Amino acid sequence: MKKRALISVSDKQGVTAFAKQLSEQGYEIISTGGTKKALEESGVPVIGVSDVTGFPEILEGRVKTLNPMIHGGLLAKFDEPAHKAQLEEHHIEPIQIVCVNLYPFQQTIAKPDVTVEDAIENIDIGGPAMLRASAKNHEHVTVVVDPADYETVLSQLKAEGGVEKETRRKLAAKVFRHTAAYDAMIADYMTNLVNEEVPEKLTVTFERKQSLRYGENPHQKAAFYRKPLGSEFSIANAEQLHGKELSYNNINDADAALQIVKEFTEPAAVAVKHMNPCGIGSGTTVYDAFSKAFAADPVSIFGGIIAFNREVDEETARKLYEIFLEIIIAPAFTKEALAILTGKKNLRLLTIPFPTSGKEEIRLTSVEGGLLVQQYDQYTLDHANVSVPTKREPSEEEWKALKLGWKVVKHVKSNAIVVNNADMTLGIGAGQMNRVGAAKIALEQAGEKAAGAVMASDAFFPMNDTVEAAAKAGITAIIQPGGSVRDEDSIKKADEYGIAMVFTGVRHFKH
Repeated sequence: MKKRALISVSDKQGVTAFAKQLSEQGYEIISTGGTKKALEESGVPVIGVSDVTGFPEILEGRVKTLNPMIHGGLLAKFDEPAHKAQLEEHHIEPIQIVCVNLYPFQQTIAKPDVTVEDAIENIDIGGPAMLRASAKNHEHVTVVVDPADYETVLSQLKAEGGVEKETRRKLAAKVFRHTAAYDAMIADYMTNLVNEEVPEKLTVTFERKQSLRYGENPHQKAAFYRKPLGSEFSIANAEQLHGKELSYNNINDADAALQIVKEFTEPAAVAVKHMNPCGIGSGTTVYDAFSKAFAADPVSIFGGIIAFNREVDEETARKLYEIFLEIIIAPAFTKEALAILTGKKNLRLLTIPFPTSGKEEIRLTSVEGGLLVQQYDQYTLDHANVSVPTKREPSEEEWKALKLGWKVVKHVKSNAIVVNNADMTLGIGAGQMNRVGAAKIALEQAGEKAAGAVMASDAFFPMNDTVEAAAKAGITAIIQPGGSVRDEDSIKKADEYGIAMVFTGVRHFKH
């Protein structure tokens, strides 16, 4: 039986060396278009696909390999007498090795000025067909889609005269992952093109960024994947400058910190522990912002994650160095700041460019046997239908504080209460089974600082007990969604104590 290899690639990394070594081992090389030209220029003997099919490439190259002379050679069972007889009858030669990768659809749609026509033209048809055919027939055909696998194939051919069955099966599995991911990106592009918000089928694909030591706990296996062409403002696209490898919990916490800090336009610092903020500060400088975030909860910040929306300078780095932290995230670090912070061997330093506008994405949450999908909560007070049902309206300073509290409470696990002033959090009650319980935690943490501060609640007050607790602690203004059948009770209680209360008309549950 003649030995044949079909090679047709968009990514030509290492392909000429691969083809040369196959040719030296007695393989006849079949190729198309640009790959054929590249191989010929490197001195590899090549047969054109048209010479095999007896039919020219047509429709601007859209049709060249979709032919029984090719696919018969890919799909035939070489040890099946009926298949062998049909190959001989139709003068079809078997193809034992297939090396194909696909039109650069992802790279094409990543271009900011890409046209729909260009995107559509970069949807490969013949490539996936050859890959799927070869992968299906991996019992007889070795199929290679990734240049990283060239050496494995060549070494086994040299050592054993063929590629091991287990290797062929692994390569076939990689092919089906590759074509599935390719089709998922095309499906996503086309779905967005027609503005289909809730399609009847959702196909998503992710690329492995790193294997993790373990998951939430040491007995759980885990890995970190990133979305192709996903948001630049994400941990998945962060650059790590220093420190240990990120863990599963690090990544979750860091994402939570990023989601909060991007709410701010003024210099801000966010401290997070176990997916909840423990201290948030804003100010005129990054040092001022961090000083307030630290003062908000100097106990919980120990071992936490800090996110900044400004470059970290030397003064701030010196203060950060004094505290045990897991991660510091910022758009950049000055040379002096890096020199200080890299003095801590295990401290992870990440940089992420802060975009001027965010790309809207969907949030995926897995449940056993399924997937919950929703938009990210990007609703702000600018979108809300704000009203003041109490006799007293908030002062200018209270409005400033209420806006900060509303930004923060959106990112605290429900039931959530935040106590704060105009530029820092004072107390945070997170993840409680009842609202007044969350309020008591936040007020207790704020202590005497609650007097003259404001309170934010992620959902409405079902009773007036939260207002009562706030009033006794000295809270002067409250922001909450409203909408309870007992709103009037809370309004009356606020009026009784002279509290200004704002209704936003929208809740911010976070589970």
